[in-house]
Amino acid sequence: MSRCRTLSVALALGLASGSAAAAQQPRAFTADDALAVQTLSVDDLSPDGRWAAITIRTHRDRLDVDHFRFGDPTYVTPSLERFEVIDTRTGEATALFDDRVQVDAVSFSPDGSRLAWFRTVGERRVLEVWDSGSGAVNEVALDTPLEIASTSGLGWRPDGEGWLLQLREEGWADEARAAFAEMTEGPIVVHDGSEPFLDWDRVRNLGDLAVPALVGVDGSVRTLLPEGGWGGFTFTADGGALTAVGEKPLKTVYEGSDGTEWRLLHLDLASGDTTQLVEPSTDRVRADFSPDGTRWAWADDGDLFVRALGDDEPVNLTEGDRGPVSASDTTAVRYSLMRWSPDGERLLASSQRGWHLVDAESGAARLVLPMDDEAREEGPRMNVVGWDPEGDRLAIATSARDRWARGLAWLDLASGALQSVRSDANLYSSWTLSDDGSTLVYRMSDGDRPDELWAADSGLTAPRALTDLNPWIDEVALTRSELVEYLDVDGERQYGILYYPVDYVEGQRYPLVAEVYEEFFDNGFNHRMNLVASQGWFGFRPSVDLEEGFPGEAWMKGVTTGINTLIDRGLVDGRRLGIHGTSYGGYAVNLIVTQTDRFAAAINISGKVNIISFLGDSEKITTRNYRAAESGQDRIGATLWEQPQKYLAHTAVLAADRIDTPLLLLTGEGDWNVPATNQREMYYALRRLGKDVVWVNYMRAGHGAGRAGTEEDFHDHWSRILDWYRTHFDEAIADDDAVVSNE
Repeated sequence: MSRCRTLSVALALGLASGSAAAAQQPRAFTADDALAVQTLSVDDLSPDGRWAAITIRTHRDRLDVDHFRFGDPTYVTPSLERFEVIDTRTGEATALFDDRVQVDAVSFSPDGSRLAWFRTVGERRVLEVWDSGSGAVNEVALDTPLEIASTSGLGWRPDGEGWLLQLREEGWADEARAAFAEMTEGPIVVHDGSEPFLDWDRVRNLGDLAVPALVGVDGSVRTLLPEGGWGGFTFTADGGALTAVGEKPLKTVYEGSDGTEWRLLHLDLASGDTTQLVEPSTDRVRADFSPDGTRWAWADDGDLFVRALGDDEPVNLTEGDRGPVSASDTTAVRYSLMRWSPDGERLLASSQRGWHLVDAESGAARLVLPMDDEAREEGPRMNVVGWDPEGDRLAIATSARDRWARGLAWLDLASGALQSVRSDANLYSSWTLSDDGSTLVYRMSDGDRPDELWAADSGLTAPRALTDLNPWIDEVALTRSELVEYLDVDGERQYGILYYPVDYVEGQRYPLVAEVYEEFFDNGFNHRMNLVASQGWFGFRPSVDLEEGFPGEAWMKGVTTGINTLIDRGLVDGRRLGIHGTSYGGYAVNLIVTQTDRFAAAINISGKVNIISFLGDSEKITTRNYRAAESGQDRIGATLWEQPQKYLAHTAVLAADRIDTPLLLLTGEGDWNVPATNQREMYYALRRLGKDVVWVNYMRAGHGAGRAGTEEDFHDHWSRILDWYRTHFDEAIADDDAVVSNE
């Protein structure tokens, strides 16, 4: 292990790091910079808030994935990270390994003195523990020939003397590899519609098979249940019993949830006796257990239910309070479960009326935060961060809906008073409240720079920076972002994020590159928009209002009006407009350019062009594409056979003859989501029609094209994108000058 120096001065995000750096001319942001920017995740916080376990990674650390192994239950996607523990009081950081490693399931012991995790070493996962007292990292050698499952979680026993995890049966890896090889190599592959599962479902289901086991700190192993699909483990507070949710796939289904059998088991760890708490059925088990593990709650059809381990039947807590929402709204009140109180005596629930505290015994409900329709639609977004140990207050992350005003508030549950302790234009994420309520840990950015980790007391007084991950970025010219409000064609208010050219001079007009997907609101460091802004162009991420049955219209209604707003402000040169998107955004780009020729250049990155062939193109994700079209993101809202005309209307390749915009298609040969063969259809169509089209297929990459390939691919990806825009922006100016000259 190596010690990192203690940060002695809190960071001031957005300010220059020193006079020497300020005197230098900032250099342009590059693709190398995009690969080098470090980002962090908070993996766990000790109960007393003293220690924060974090992982730190770069985009470079996530390259070189074997995308062709997607669907192989034995393959673990590589992702190397720096792994550190930070003392939140002093800022002292301890690197747990000298090199970058791959860790997951990071968890502090109940007393906070130890930290456990799994580390991937070759094709194995090993269990390791850090001791805060000695500073030592030790492997726990398991007394079993069984390997730790790649899907296993890691839960501490309540007494801190061991863990619950899951193991693979002997021979599992050989069976799983053979099943994957059969599907990918043959030599003969037969797909039979009479079988209960799609063949790729059958292969992927193998990944869910594991054996739950208790492991002692000495490495002793006790298996608890036979191999199966197990999860939702909860210990009782005394550690004497355990509940587990069982999941058993029955068949492949395209709609509904009757393809899986669920059950809930209770295990007495002293006697080994197992009891069925919920008998096997296709009704999904949704069990949210109380802190002591003796009762569980759930919501069903608008009611809240609670059941204790020893009870035969649940108690409906809200059946007496399902009347009208209000005098003007006769809709029946419907409750949704949010969380248990720390003492397990109350439930926090939401309804059309607002947030309620519901007594877990009597069902008595008290409205603690009223919300009418206007408050829900116009008021700030609110998410519960944590409950103070006394159960008197809730910490809530807040974000305004019409401006960048983000922060934290405390809700007093007795008075209903909501007190804001911070609300500003900074971007906050990963709010984590320690179990004892003493410490808040969070990530913060000014909205343009990468996040850093901060800590403070529960009132956010005297916040202190714990990391300084990218000091070199002070030498780089970064974009600045602005929230833009505009109306779409239907007169609906939309928001977009505008990223300024790094050399922006007020009064001048600049080219603009739009990156499209669905909705955008919050800013934050974005390497894609920084690469665009470094070229002297505006970047823009507009929002659209997607309507089921007619999604293709939304991008025209929202993207074009957003750009018009910027042109009207005198910011953008309407002759030099570019547009690109990835995945669903690439699909949007191809639909947009069949409806307008106002863009000088367009780029589809890993986006489908034929929604009909796409239904079965991505075989490894089984039924996902059908579900996406019929009831999910694609928003067609019907099957191909119910509404064939809607599928035709949203298949861009059928309107290829209307495309006059130069189109660059970027794909990854290993893309399991949107296969390169789908975009190939557009390339062949546009070439047949004599249109301006280039197709680049990265043979080592996956979903995201060159950004999901090798480092060489990443550089090529961005070089091609920027060159494509630059070339066609220049042509647009030349063509415009020629028209003026002829006139």
